[in-house]
Amino acid sequence: MSRTPRILIIDDEPLMRISISDALKADEYYVKETGLGRDGINLSSDNGFDIIITDLRLPDIDGIEVLKACKRQSPETMVILITAYGSVDTAVEAMKYGAYDYITKPFSMDELLLMVKRLIRLRDLEEENLMLKEQVEGRYNFDGIIGKSERMKAIFEKVKVVSQTDSTVLLLGESGTGKELIANAIHFNSSRKDGPFVKISCAAVPETLLEAELFGYERGAFTGAVKQKKGRFELAHRGTIFLDEIGEMSLSVQVKLLRVLQEKEFDRLGGTETLTADVRIICATQRDLKKEVQKGNFREDLYYRLNVVPITLPPLRERKDDILLLANHFLKYYTELYRKGAKNFSLEAKEALLKYPFPGNVRELENSVERAVVLGKGEDIQPWDLSEEMTGSLGGAIKAINNIQGHDNLSKALKEFEKQYITRVLEETKGNKSLAAKLLGVSRKTLWEKCKILEIIKNPDL
Repeated sequence: MSRTPRILIIDDEPLMRISISDALKADEYYVKETGLGRDGINLSSDNGFDIIITDLRLPDIDGIEVLKACKRQSPETMVILITAYGSVDTAVEAMKYGAYDYITKPFSMDELLLMVKRLIRLRDLEEENLMLKEQVEGRYNFDGIIGKSERMKAIFEKVKVVSQTDSTVLLLGESGTGKELIANAIHFNSSRKDGPFVKISCAAVPETLLEAELFGYERGAFTGAVKQKKGRFELAHRGTIFLDEIGEMSLSVQVKLLRVLQEKEFDRLGGTETLTADVRIICATQRDLKKEVQKGNFREDLYYRLNVVPITLPPLRERKDDILLLANHFLKYYTELYRKGAKNFSLEAKEALLKYPFPGNVRELENSVERAVVLGKGEDIQPWDLSEEMTGSLGGAIKAINNIQGHDNLSKALKEFEKQYITRVLEETKGNKSLAAKLLGVSRKTLWEKCKILEIIKNPDL
């Protein structure tokens, strides 16, 4: 569904203008023409052309003024200047104001057509960048999804099968379980892998703008719509669109999405042309859509249209076999990225990882390992290098013990440990003595006495 390029010709010589127009129309371009610069500026303002071909010398204003005005109205519009041989210096100067290229009279029509085709190709490449094609083929294959647990193996098999179809997929699971990674794998292992892969988070776009973002809009469709814009479905033609957080979509937009699923067509906001959508849809949500249907927040007919192939990703706490596998994968990645020397997790760090429930799932694990690599100082990641939530008091206690130097007698070692541990708790509570006493499980009086004996603070104001 490549949009027909729109071209405006501004030239006061009727024969030249008609010749260019006929040649462009023969190549199935949409063409408008005028002999006056001001008319050209007005036409450009109203129609949103991709390319403007203008003579440098016009009867009312010169091509430089046309160029400046058109670029102010639509910076994306590409301008070609037609100039006589003696005005080449002026044309070159005009390129400083945003002209893409110039062509000197006399010229062959083939030369101009080749220049136009080059500009259209450039336009298509720029629009492809907007498709959020973040990774090249092969980056998101099944090797990019880490897991050896039985539940993940079953998911891998389902992904391999569904990738070979165009079925709509609904990815379910808590935040951070890897739903986007699965969506990547489905697209890049499908027959659509050479097409665009467009992603959008329904939760990240304001409700009033989501419809325009998905389906596009025409110039003047609403306040601020100064030019036509393609929607994500249009950009995803012959590829895949990933609708993340689909449960956050409003009921009004759900109606429009249902039409795309049923009829394979949609309209831009403010538009009269019905566009077709050859798009594979993958959705994801952490909400229970069945409950949302019961509450009236999600359309039942849309739910059944989306729930063709449901894939539920388990939380990390339910795939314990994968925790250390993932942790080591992230350790290798971040040590190479930050050029750090960490090579392993200590036994205590592994125990802390395996005991932690990971409410943030794989994303939380990755962030914790990155933090440990950045803060760690030795070859082994220690519990205190991980997050406080993950290790609790264990990390601080072990760190305090390891900070004790030499082989002191038990009494002296215990005293040093107690001093370091109380100091750490006071630092974490920012000097809040009442809170520190509560965390330590002692009274304010006991804490005051220990601070005095251990010389943690000379004049403890408790």
